[in-house]
Amino acid sequence: MIFKEDISPELAKELFEDSEKVLKFIAEIKWNDSFVCRKCGHTNFCEGKSPSSRRCTRCKTEESATAHTLFHNCKFPINKAFYIAYQVCVEGKDISSYEYSDQLGLNQMTCWKFRKRIKNCVIKNGADTKSVTIQKILLTDF
Repeated sequence: MIFKEDISPELAKELFEDSEKVLKFIAEIKWNDSFVCRKCGHTNFCEGKSPSSRRCTRCKTEESATAHTLFHNCKFPINKAFYIAYQVCVEGKDISSYEYSDQLGLNQMTCWKFRKRIKNCVIKNGADTKSVTIQKILLTDF
């Protein structure tokens, strides 16, 4: 399911609970137009070894759904990262990193750094957190 506007609260709640669903969701957005290998430019692919990844059939380079996105090299569960991104971008809530830490069971500094990453991404896109969509944030290249 590719959304045009923001994610419905029902879908968001479903995504917050399952990392696999978040990865599939990100993959659908990332490769909506089609897969193009970043290394050789080839457009044919097969399923990669990790969930929701794609592997180029020419050069065998594998790319994960999170590569070159806001979630690139995220060291904590993707569904928790997606929750923070949703709260900042869609809900427009300015929750403190201490509250995220308590809600998600993560280190406070981890939450602070990821929230800062999201806000930098929003600034990079030339928008404020009230007008940016999750889709635009996801497709920002890191």
